[in-house]
Amino acid sequence: MNRRHFIRSAAALPFISAIAAEKPKRLILRSSWQTVNIGDIAHTPGVLALLEKHLPEVEVRLWPSKVDNGVEEMLNARFPKVKIIRGEEVKTAFEECDFLLHGSGPSLVAQNDVAKWSKATGKPYGVYGITFSSQGSTATKPSSDKSILSTIDVFNGAKFVYFRDSVSLELAKSKGCTCPLMEYGPDGAFAVDLNDDAKAEAFLKANGLEEGKFLCCIPRLRFTPYWTIPEKKAAKDETKHARNEAMKEHDCKPLRDAIVSVIQQTDLKILLCPEDKTQMAVNKEMLYDKLPDDVKARVVWRENYWLTDEAISTYRRSAGLFGHEMHSPIMCIGNGIPAIVCRWAEQTSKGYMWRDIGLNDWLFDLDKEEELQNVAATVLAMAKDPAGSKAKAEKARDVVMGKFASSMAVVKSHLPA
Repeated sequence: MNRRHFIRSAAALPFISAIAAEKPKRLILRSSWQTVNIGDIAHTPGVLALLEKHLPEVEVRLWPSKVDNGVEEMLNARFPKVKIIRGEEVKTAFEECDFLLHGSGPSLVAQNDVAKWSKATGKPYGVYGITFSSQGSTATKPSSDKSILSTIDVFNGAKFVYFRDSVSLELAKSKGCTCPLMEYGPDGAFAVDLNDDAKAEAFLKANGLEEGKFLCCIPRLRFTPYWTIPEKKAAKDETKHARNEAMKEHDCKPLRDAIVSVIQQTDLKILLCPEDKTQMAVNKEMLYDKLPDDVKARVVWRENYWLTDEAISTYRRSAGLFGHEMHSPIMCIGNGIPAIVCRWAEQTSKGYMWRDIGLNDWLFDLDKEEELQNVAATVLAMAKDPAGSKAKAEKARDVVMGKFASSMAVVKSHLPA
């Protein structure tokens, strides 16, 4: 190489380096499990919001299972830069993307797809905010020893696994998980920032609900009766149905008692609302229809399902929430709104995340009679102390957001420099 050529080449190095530096970092988010539940919907916009905030330079492609029922349009409106991929686009993403992130969920939902990514590309992957359980839940089946070991194998190949409750973390360790980074990491739904203020305000106005002057309540059955949702095309499970019938009065009475206490001892109203498409009927049968007439006069029964954006806008205008569900409370705490969780064995260990973020006083195990008896009094105390309750919710939110910041830094560390 002559001197002139060398000088020319040396002068070009900064330009070449700049081109290399501009190579986009690309990540696949495997998420969006179903759309008949606003909590399952919430996992995806929550993690997308975190990636947008903490990794703004990264191109994100969403690989979903389900984005029907208006969810795709909602995601596109909030995250116009995120490409939703299907079919051949997934193959292209395997070639072009640097990392696969499995989003929050009740389990390693897309385990087979994570394994496929690893085998086909040899590129890194991580797991973000899941429950790990052997017993199964309303959304998952009990796991055999073989399937547990298969999941552990996938965990062990990950760069990190964040479990959304400490019970899951300890179980994974006890089953032989050796992933280099295993920690508690909050469910991505805490970070959802969707809104549909217009719909929420119209509904509240039409039903005489004023901002800060009502509590939300969500009941559920022990097992989600998916067989009552036409689009699920699920066969009726007689064993689960029998369990639901046997326990529904036991489980819903504490919520009715709480409603009566709040109506009789405060000036607040109650909004009965759903987290999934089966719960409008549960609200009507087990709560609204069984209330005394004088109490019922200040209780609103929402007859229709809604999407995550309208629900969050409603929760933000409430004085708090209580009930049997998990993700509406999660979305409340993520927005600094008080929320009380009632759980039982069929829901696996996810409820224990409340203990992990400092809200043990707002977590009740309805399989324990001594805890069941305290639900109504705790809801009433929350209602009577709005300032203290909000401060408690905001403190828990700060814990969550701190965990998000550190875990997103870990995600970033595994992308190209």
